[in-house]
Amino acid sequence: MSLEQYNNLPELFFAKCKNNLKEGHLTFVDKNTHNKVTWKWEDTKNKVLALSNFLNKKINSGDRVMLVSENRPEWLISDLSIMINGSITVPNYTTYTSKDFEYVIKDCEPTGLIVSSQSLFQTIVQAAKNINYKFNFIIHFDELNKNLYDNENLFSINTIFKDYQISELSFLDLKQIQRKDPACIIYTSGTEGNPKGVVLSHGGILCNCDGAIDLLKEMKTNKHSFLTWLPLSHSYEHTIQFVQIAMEAKVFYAESLEKLLVNLQDAKPTIMTAVPRFYNNLFHKMNMKANKETGLTKNIFFKTVELGKKVFLGQKLTLVEKFINFVCENLVRKKIKKGLGGNIEAFVSGGGPLDPNVGLFLNSLGLQTLQGYGLTETSPVVSCNPPFQVKIDTVGKVLKGVEVKIEEDGEILVKGENVMLGYWRKPEATEKVLINNWIHTGDIGEIDNDGYLKITDRKKDIIVNAGGDNISPAKIENLLCLDPSIEQAMVYGDNKNYLVALIYPNQEKKFNRDEIANIIDKINQQLSAIEKIKNFYLLDEGFTIENNLLTPTMKLKRYLVKQKYLDVLNSFYKTK
Repeated sequence: MSLEQYNNLPELFFAKCKNNLKEGHLTFVDKNTHNKVTWKWEDTKNKVLALSNFLNKKINSGDRVMLVSENRPEWLISDLSIMINGSITVPNYTTYTSKDFEYVIKDCEPTGLIVSSQSLFQTIVQAAKNINYKFNFIIHFDELNKNLYDNENLFSINTIFKDYQISELSFLDLKQIQRKDPACIIYTSGTEGNPKGVVLSHGGILCNCDGAIDLLKEMKTNKHSFLTWLPLSHSYEHTIQFVQIAMEAKVFYAESLEKLLVNLQDAKPTIMTAVPRFYNNLFHKMNMKANKETGLTKNIFFKTVELGKKVFLGQKLTLVEKFINFVCENLVRKKIKKGLGGNIEAFVSGGGPLDPNVGLFLNSLGLQTLQGYGLTETSPVVSCNPPFQVKIDTVGKVLKGVEVKIEEDGEILVKGENVMLGYWRKPEATEKVLINNWIHTGDIGEIDNDGYLKITDRKKDIIVNAGGDNISPAKIENLLCLDPSIEQAMVYGDNKNYLVALIYPNQEKKFNRDEIANIIDKINQQLSAIEKIKNFYLLDEGFTIENNLLTPTMKLKRYLVKQKYLDVLNSFYKTK
């Protein structure tokens, strides 16, 4: 199946609707009744038509519309409806602070806001008031206390669904929206601390979907189902949303992270897309549970892992081992798969590096885990391990439609339709990374003899946590060092669940740990959830040119600081 025939993402959606109108499409748990609800493709289409016709009176081609919501069917419907009108979706994380929203509003000047809940509504409206900005319209999903906001341009999406049911789009020929046109602006942190809006095109996301489907073509299932729980504001899940449409898949929206395992039983997904944090947690939970067992139960679990690793790595089993592995298959691997819904054919890991030990462990238990690589600027996937051909220490083969080359200094360069159009209103920043149509990723890597890409280092100063979030350490370090009690700081947390910091206090006054802790608590109040410092270590020595931790131009040599204090940094993440 090739997606080259489509001009834009809404065109893809309507084409897939024709084949599946009466089939189940989107499933969610109603927050009020706690009952499971399924919308057919026809239901989704009708709601998209209703919202599109409403928005046609409110927005023009090229307008930006902020979309801030937890994952739910209305997210997809809003995203498509904005694009149908030739406008640009600007997804924002629900964890953003008021200051974050202020920055995005000032930067992209959205015509309108589509928001889910009362709390998010209040935070964003206050942010807009702080900078004297007014939205032309606000659409809300949940019911609001409207007394808190005096605006006649406030609309309930449920009312829109009822009042604007028009059979077809009368106002626009979808073919007017071309592949090169902007589809969305997804904000990502820059190394200097200021977020940049990455402008992704319809063609870029379609190209990525085409590559993903080509990669998964060897899988035996024709009708796939997905459980979606990663934020749709993340470029990874945003594109997966359209992969699901292209595959004509069923989608189940997870209620929460806490209910993920329960939702897995309901959704019975065939493919699970997640960031390394999910797989790390699964790894730890399985090991902890097995270690609590005794006797045969414990022994057979770890024997399953041992033999599974040998099979995965292509090592020969003896006749006795083959028999034991057959028993393990039935007693352990099938049971684990059933606990994850029973239909899992592949885990896909992206958004950050997956620990090879975790990947090997999961594959040994029959949970095929495919690690991929990408960045927001590439829509986002560059490469991924193909099913049944996994090389655990790599990020797989380059996707169809994408080109990769390695510079002399080892930096990975990417070219293709999937590459961003540029950073929103930041031509100089765009020119620094997009040179002759090649994106300079800032990552160091190599391509092996089988054509698999391997990431060996990171050139750019940015933290990618275990959840796949991009975090600028410079922004947080600057805030820390603004306090007179802190002379220097380095923030750490690459591929970790939270951030920690190395702190060198001002030497003119001796600050104790409790005083520094209070200062960090105050600074944390200015930061989003993923940026908060959870723990810190007080240094006796600062970073200097003399001790080789600063460059001659006074820039921090992060990799040397990490090397020197590796034991300290690792101690923050040891399980007790």
